[in-house]
Amino acid sequence: MTVVTTERLILRDWTDDPADLARIYDIYSRPEITRWLGAAPGLPLTDPSEAIDRLRIWQARHAADGGRYGTWAMEVRETGLVAGTVLLKRLPGNPETQLTEDIETGWHLHPDSRGHGYATEAARALMAREFAAGTSEIYAVVSPGNEPSMAVCRRLGMAHVGRRTEWYGGEELETFVRAAPTA
Repeated sequence: MTVVTTERLILRDWTDDPADLARIYDIYSRPEITRWLGAAPGLPLTDPSEAIDRLRIWQARHAADGGRYGTWAMEVRETGLVAGTVLLKRLPGNPETQLTEDIETGWHLHPDSRGHGYATEAARALMAREFAAGTSEIYAVVSPGNEPSMAVCRRLGMAHVGRRTEWYGGEELETFVRAAPTA
């Protein structure tokens, strides 16, 4: 299912199609990507068969969200290549099993798709949609040292509000926030 389209991207559900599963594995088996994802269980992936498990985790996480929140594939319209993942979801608190009312956007790009502005374009579109739904502010939380992701946050017009620990089980994360545009 397509969630949002932009000038260059289709943001859509990840599927169990072999090409999607291969791309999930290719992205989430890379230590240079998963090292920024904190203590995410099961990462990095170590066998291609684990891609279906990752997909099922995302599907279960968002099953009750009615399409408002999700972990979606970022497909380049011109080529059909999935550049990576973009997400919009309620932030897990401390403990992580308790969701907060705070909304997070995030992205994970394959190395072959970095430097094209895809993360900024995808997150901007999802943020606009979420602000239109009435959300007053959206966060991005970034592992300290992940300068490329912090640069995306700044390009999105997000303000850095320091390191905070109230989400993801108390992990210390660089926190960025953007308030909804005023009319």
